[in-house]
Amino acid sequence: MTRAPLAAACAFPSFPSFPSFPSFPSFPSFLSFLSFLSFLTFTTGCSREPVPARPWLGAATLVATPAATGARFPNLATDGQSVVMSWLEPGAGDDFRLRYAEWQPTQGWGRPVEVASGKDWFINWADFPSVVPANDGPWTAHWLQQKPGEVYAYDVMTRLSTDGGRTWSEPRSPHDDGTATEHGFVSIASIGGRSYGVWLDGRNTAGEGHDHAADDHAAAQGAMTLRGAVLTPAGAIDGSEIDARVCDCCQTDVAVSGAALLVVYRNRSEDDTRDIQAARLENGAWTVPVTVHADEWRIDACPVNGPAVAARDDDVAVAWFTAPDQPRVRLAFSADGGRTFGPPLEVASGRVVGRVDVVLLQDGRAVVSWLAETANGAVIRAQPFNRAGAADVARDVATANVARSSGFPQMVQVAGGLLFAWTENGSTPAVRTALAPLRCPARPVPARGPLC
Repeated sequence: MTRAPLAAACAFPSFPSFPSFPSFPSFPSFLSFLSFLSFLTFTTGCSREPVPARPWLGAATLVATPAATGARFPNLATDGQSVVMSWLEPGAGDDFRLRYAEWQPTQGWGRPVEVASGKDWFINWADFPSVVPANDGPWTAHWLQQKPGEVYAYDVMTRLSTDGGRTWSEPRSPHDDGTATEHGFVSIASIGGRSYGVWLDGRNTAGEGHDHAADDHAAAQGAMTLRGAVLTPAGAIDGSEIDARVCDCCQTDVAVSGAALLVVYRNRSEDDTRDIQAARLENGAWTVPVTVHADEWRIDACPVNGPAVAARDDDVAVAWFTAPDQPRVRLAFSADGGRTFGPPLEVASGRVVGRVDVVLLQDGRAVVSWLAETANGAVIRAQPFNRAGAADVARDVATANVARSSGFPQMVQVAGGLLFAWTENGSTPAVRTALAPLRCPARPVPARGPLC
């Protein structure tokens, strides 16, 4: 910009003459010098226009995707190096395909790769497939295969790749109970060079349905469980039950914290209190779950609104939706790998739908994304937090829709910013992605590495 001369920017003030002190002949000169310095400070300060503060997150720019027309339900996954987006894509007739693409250094998507396809898949807005990269072990993909009989009878199917997603093993199921019940809401991570998966397992609800939503079908008498196992090309090993009674259809999420795997999920007590819990896989065994915070939300049907977790060593952030009195999005930090959690921070309340995600930055800030209702529809919104509270204002990333067919927005950090993915649910669904530049704080904050 053109900067005006100082004289035009500010009027010169008049200065009084200073008296003479015979016994100190140099003092008037010293006073004149001080007056001159004050004058410089005044004219310099008033001549500079204030610099507006830059937002912590720049405007999101749409990035073209290789997903075909009709694609839906994207999932973003990263191992800290590779970033992968997977999605469901319709084929001929009733056929569906699981495909993925890698994020490129040029800030665009690579070519699409097909992992699996089938006509007997279970397609659901809240329970969707994934492809998870790993830099210290096999890549892992999962999808859901319908079983004959009940609508909510389906199995988890997995394939593994030892060559970075180019070729895949034969499909296997991580569970062997053989019941025509729900198995899904899978989360996968690589730990110790092995792929580990957790899922909701309905083997104890056989023939009784579940409480997927109050308007879907009857509530279950047998409890939904949370189970986990090591995933291999030959099948699952070292499987175990993590929790014997959990919410039937809220997403799980996992993160690696140090040498442990941390899972977060929505628990379900005998009186239908559905609060968020966390458990750790340490030395091959699961710890007793802990409650992230006692919201004491009692609801007689599953809200279909699971938590999200992110970790950097022992630093953990968990975001979730709850509604004990009104809809709320909350966030809690842990400094000991998820063994204990601090008091929750209020992210948003009122006209919030939830469907959260969270990214933990190197400076310790946690960025939470969620779906919010507005007077003009809905938006995907994001905001950074530190342990004391909001670190900056919320920013709207993209317009969206609260319909189930819009799925769950996704967020992941990439070089230069935050990458978002969601389903645009018009007359024909479409997968959309956008990149928003992430800006470091103007002032230094305590950090063990680069700020952003």
